[in-house]
Amino acid sequence: MHWCRSGDRDDRGARVVAAYDRVLVEITGGIGTVTLNRPEKLNALDRELCDELREALALLTRSEAVRVIIVTGTGRAFCAGADLDVLGEDGPALVAAGKEVALALRAAPQPVLAVVNGPAAGGGANLALACDYRIASDQASIGQVFHKLGLVPDWGGSFFLPRLVGTSRALELIWSARMVPAAEALALGLFDRVVPHTDLQTEARRLAELWASQPVGAVRRAKEALYRSEASSLAAVLDLEIKQQTELFASPEARERIEGASLARRSR
Repeated sequence: MHWCRSGDRDDRGARVVAAYDRVLVEITGGIGTVTLNRPEKLNALDRELCDELREALALLTRSEAVRVIIVTGTGRAFCAGADLDVLGEDGPALVAAGKEVALALRAAPQPVLAVVNGPAAGGGANLALACDYRIASDQASIGQVFHKLGLVPDWGGSFFLPRLVGTSRALELIWSARMVPAAEALALGLFDRVVPHTDLQTEARRLAELWASQPVGAVRRAKEALYRSEASSLAAVLDLEIKQQTELFASPEARERIEGASLARRSR
């Protein structure tokens, strides 16, 4: 990894925080971006990339300056999954890394946006599914291709996939090992939004900026509550909502916004 001075900027004006060998990290306008950067390998996962991805996510999740995290890829692919040149030797290490990355993404207090710029296969597909929201190019595709190698989903695919599409559809996608084109992925719920390829970065940035403009405490508590609800009873979720809302009612930001909304209503 090569650390950069805080004033260093790339040709788009973003502040470059750290440049690894296989991952780029930058922060601009409260948005931290992690870019997989092995375009010659379609951003395939090897041990070095996995290690750097874990470090990059830790860096951004700890930063008070980062309100939203983007995960994307360089070149024509989001992530092709495991690097087949090292899979035979490093397979168990890559699977273990996937556990750490998936847990880190779900534990991140910030919203995490996957910007799927091209094919996302195998572990790369499940890297995208581990994010909170997926905006994709109309040229993107996504697939659980593990059976082609005699393997089963890893990087959290067995958890994320049925929660998004249901058990029977998840099994079909796993058993067929096919790449799902963007339009079908949108219809199935694998992608949340699909835009023309030329508009992807602009639309992703607009969405991230909208999220970053919202009250930090409320955004983070909403994410916590929704994910905890997946493994909780209704009563437990209601108790959590009461706790969170009580904390927010006492926060200066919420008080200011409530007072502003009340004044605006009375002035109409």
